[in-house]
Amino acid sequence: MDKSGKKRILLKLGSNTLTKETNHISRGKIEDIGMQIAALQDDYEFIIVSSGAIAAAKQFVKLENQDKDVFVKQALASIGQPHLMRIYHENFSDLGLLISQCLLSYSDFEKEQSKVNIVNTINVLIKNNYIPIINENDTVATDEIRFGDNDKLAALTAVLLNVDILIIATNTNGIYTKASITDAVPETISLVTDLKLLEKEIGDSKSSHGTGGMQSKIEASAIAKDATIETWIVNGLEDNFILKALKNEIPFTKII
Repeated sequence: MDKSGKKRILLKLGSNTLTKETNHISRGKIEDIGMQIAALQDDYEFIIVSSGAIAAAKQFVKLENQDKDVFVKQALASIGQPHLMRIYHENFSDLGLLISQCLLSYSDFEKEQSKVNIVNTINVLIKNNYIPIINENDTVATDEIRFGDNDKLAALTAVLLNVDILIIATNTNGIYTKASITDAVPETISLVTDLKLLEKEIGDSKSSHGTGGMQSKIEASAIAKDATIETWIVNGLEDNFILKALKNEIPFTKII
């Protein structure tokens, strides 16, 4: 909790959530997220870590070797990032919400001065009612494209900014027990206190648009857990998923 008395939430949005598992960014989903933030802004302040730049670009352009070459994906991220921010701006501004863009690289977390600069800048933005929307600087860094769909970036940012809750939006109702997946009746693990036990429950599935699976989400939650930050893995395809999770109205996984 910060000095204003508000709790701080870092919301990580993967490509599958933002596209609603289609081939283009869903304005309806971004509006849904904006409406929830607007409804909660008296009690919570939000930082968003957003994927989706490549998905946004694919709506407008087709480049050669689009799905194979990492440099083509970097080019797509460069094309898509302004489109993604425009969609956020248009939908959020209709709700009276202000946004700002922050592009970070993993190397920023290795330099003390960079970390200080990130914290100071984001705190100024939040104090002035701007919602920071963070993405990896894909044009110069390939970690998200190659490895982790921003889950690790979200966790590192959550720790740096001392948030209360890290919410990772995904396309499942949290993490399911291995037995229930085998039985084809998925059952959500609602509370986790031991990540080693959780490791045994997960498979190595990847999401269709993103590059992360449950493994990267557990690795992210381990980073947050070390800093005593709760991680909630919530189904972002559900309407009002933040509001419903805060009221415990939907199944999701809470890692404490």
